[in-house]
Amino acid sequence: MDARYEEKYHTLEEQHWWFRARRHMVYTLVQELNLPPDAAILEVGCSAGPLLLQLQQAGYTNLTGIDVSKKAIALGQQRGLKGISVMDGAKITFPDAAFDLVITSDVLEHIADDAKAIQEWARVLKSGGKMIVFVPAFQHLWSGHDVVNHHFRRYTKTQLKAIVAQAGLQVNRASYWNFSLYFPTWVVRRLQNSIASENSPHEDNLQQVPGIVNGVLTTLVKLENKVLKKMDLPIGVSTFVLAEKV
Repeated sequence: MDARYEEKYHTLEEQHWWFRARRHMVYTLVQELNLPPDAAILEVGCSAGPLLLQLQQAGYTNLTGIDVSKKAIALGQQRGLKGISVMDGAKITFPDAAFDLVITSDVLEHIADDAKAIQEWARVLKSGGKMIVFVPAFQHLWSGHDVVNHHFRRYTKTQLKAIVAQAGLQVNRASYWNFSLYFPTWVVRRLQNSIASENSPHEDNLQQVPGIVNGVLTTLVKLENKVLKKMDLPIGVSTFVLAEKV
């Protein structure tokens, strides 16, 4: 991602509604797996570690995180995380069958050879190990935000399921996420794309929002997360899979 955007990302990722709501969903999925406290968990693209800190506070003791950003890892270490290090998510160096769970949130779209990356993440899973993968959904939502983030693509649920299955994993669940804001996002990005000129600079969509609005949006998507505990959603701004190495 662009350096200016990365600085803003690390400033906002703790409290911004998007990150809080997504962490809530990922954490919910992890809790539903009923893993033992000493389960070996790897987060690929851990940034400065807010999810790992949440898992640590919940009692998980065998946590590993990697991120390509030196700045993110340094910040995570300042926050007391010890099992994190700088590593390219497309070229991980862990041994085979090292982890019970691999988590990746908005990482795969940054990698040119996404199929190879999934195969690497599957390689380090133990037999019976689980993988949670979140990615941005739908190429028609592509905008300058994706360009600033150095994305290669966005995914449909079917595409994500297929690439995970090609890595030899069994897809146990697949759904879209953030249904509530799909249509507003579609409208905004259509407008942005229609008024952007060929030579205009690309702008990201990550902005600090007023506290009340931030709280309302967090609550809205967390309520949707509760719905996702009972059913999958037909459309959304993101899509995710829960897969297993069999």
